[in-house]
Amino acid sequence: MDVLVCTTQVPFMRGGLEMMVENLVGALGAAGHRAEAVAVPAAWDRDRLLDAPTAWRSIPLDADVVIPVNFPAFYARHPRKVLWLAHQHRAAYDGLGQPWSDLGLDEASLAAHRQLVDWDTRVLSECLARFTISGVVADRLRRFNGLDATALYQPPPLADRLAPRPGGPGRHLLCPTRLEANKRPGLFLDGLASMATPVDGILTGVGSLADELRGSAERLGIADRLEMPGFVSDDDLVDLLREAIAVVYAPYDEDYGFVTLQAFLAGVPVVTTDDSGGVLEWVEHEVTGLVTDGSPDALGAALDRLVADPELALRLGAAGRERVRDLNWEHVVRTLLGGSPP
Repeated sequence: MDVLVCTTQVPFMRGGLEMMVENLVGALGAAGHRAEAVAVPAAWDRDRLLDAPTAWRSIPLDADVVIPVNFPAFYARHPRKVLWLAHQHRAAYDGLGQPWSDLGLDEASLAAHRQLVDWDTRVLSECLARFTISGVVADRLRRFNGLDATALYQPPPLADRLAPRPGGPGRHLLCPTRLEANKRPGLFLDGLASMATPVDGILTGVGSLADELRGSAERLGIADRLEMPGFVSDDDLVDLLREAIAVVYAPYDEDYGFVTLQAFLAGVPVVTTDDSGGVLEWVEHEVTGLVTDGSPDALGAALDRLVADPELALRLGAAGRERVRDLNWEHVVRTLLGGSPP
């Protein structure tokens, strides 16, 4: 088949969505299909919110199947449109009124929200089949748009390179994430500062909060044991995961969370919070990691517990690896091109 993967281009940004699209195109090609990604730039601010959706409606897509993965790519017109939804425009949905969203609770924002929900529901209803990357995303689609979808899970980037460290847990605590408000990297710093045992921490990633986080580390008295290397290569990330005692990943209501699955494949337990969304589809308290209420004391206590009990860290990490063992791209491709939920 000729398959087009439809996505949104955010200039100068590369994250989990971009890696997901690349891996899907690669998996389609490996299965014998001809596949390419089609990306259209979008503006996320409220005043230009509907510009890119309107553009997608007019783009000719010559293929047997199109697979849109996010807003506003799912506005694409095609008789065989199979949705695999990573996320809608979260600032207008579950992010409405949140500090990180430019859509508040004023009348203009609520009007934009209502119009977007109406438009989204109409075009999403066109899909031959609807899948999402997680149960959390499927729940949002059901809650806001009244549409059902099936969660279809994928392996994370670097899956074939991640393996547990020989000889037991490593020597540092790790938080690989974007340094943005919805990812809540500051919780990692709070947890480090609340520990009774002063273990080194590494916070990787780039984002608008970098300078603020460095200032917080100084104020919290942990600057001497916190490393912030910024962007790290794939090789370095594999090494950092292998040498980690635990990974802290506590975003707000995450769509999926590649970090969780990467940690599990490296045999490393994950410490998270009870409002981290898709992360909780994988992190089960005291089975594959530790779930906290997000307070500094609770995060610090969880990290202290794993540092003090290497056997617990090993057991949780091994259970996490087993939990994601069967994820594979062949199943994803078969399901999407089958055109209906498995």
